[in-house]
Amino acid sequence: MMTFEGSHILSVSQFDREAIAKILSVSAQMMPYAMRHKRCHVLDGAILSNLFFEPSTRTRVSFGTAFNLLGGFVRETVGEENSSLSKGESLFDTARVISGYSDVIAMRHPQMHSVSEFAEGSSVPVINGGDGANEHPTQALLDLFTIESEMKPHGKTLDGLNIALMGDLKHGRTVHSLSKLLSLYNNVHVTMIAPNALQMPDNVISTLENAGHKVTLTDKVEGNLACDVIYQTRIQQERFASQDEADLYRGHFSLNKKVYQQFCHQHTVIMHPLPRDSRPEANELDVDLNDLDNLAIFRQAQNGVLVRMALFALTLGVENKLTQYEKPVTWFTTKSA
Repeated sequence: MMTFEGSHILSVSQFDREAIAKILSVSAQMMPYAMRHKRCHVLDGAILSNLFFEPSTRTRVSFGTAFNLLGGFVRETVGEENSSLSKGESLFDTARVISGYSDVIAMRHPQMHSVSEFAEGSSVPVINGGDGANEHPTQALLDLFTIESEMKPHGKTLDGLNIALMGDLKHGRTVHSLSKLLSLYNNVHVTMIAPNALQMPDNVISTLENAGHKVTLTDKVEGNLACDVIYQTRIQQERFASQDEADLYRGHFSLNKKVYQQFCHQHTVIMHPLPRDSRPEANELDVDLNDLDNLAIFRQAQNGVLVRMALFALTLGVENKLTQYEKPVTWFTTKSA
């Protein structure tokens, strides 16, 4: 069994099924606190340094929210230009300094493998919030938690899952990490829908195939959406050499209610790591899907708080002390109504 306490969370390759089951179990225990049914101050006095050197809304805010919900304090640095990295300081030196001020660090950086390099200099646990086009392990874990939650009412599990990954699979680090986690399960069928130039990297495909799973590569939506889950991704324009190059692929795989009703199963779940690009030239997930019960994108985003709470609890060794630090919620909140 993986030892979580004091460990960095840098890559999904760290996890086996037992470790994932532990994370998902602790995540579920966080629901009363996230829904404001109760408060938990198990991390009262602890400090999270939230270092986001690449633009982010959901990931950055959910990391901070997760730590606050466990009673901790959050200190943020947003943008490389607002840090000493802009003065030539190395990631190692920054880590040595910031870890001296912190109990745990969450970090996003635009360069691949940069968070691992940073972690080498840190004296406290570092959690990878995304490193370029490489990995996004916490997103993959919340995606897995969401899939498991959405499948449960239909008597299905992660074993035997039929999932379609659609969009920019070359640059989408979320689908890279999710695919690697799915390879740990049994009898998974993954359909990868993308233009040839934006298809999934070969090493990710090989990971699934070597684990015995069925992988279908296609550039067509028609006939490939009758599955348990559709995981749509946006065109990652920040990873392209130019805006014009990114624009070549916009709008090719739009999903709307008409397409859903024509090609999907009645219970097919729609997921997306957000933000979805709702501009007319892209419109990857049409707003006409907003009233669809199977649109799980906002439940998915909320699940990010649960999973990140679980990772903080596990890396700081308090996952078995939660109930000892519970208090009632004293303010009005619609969440617990």
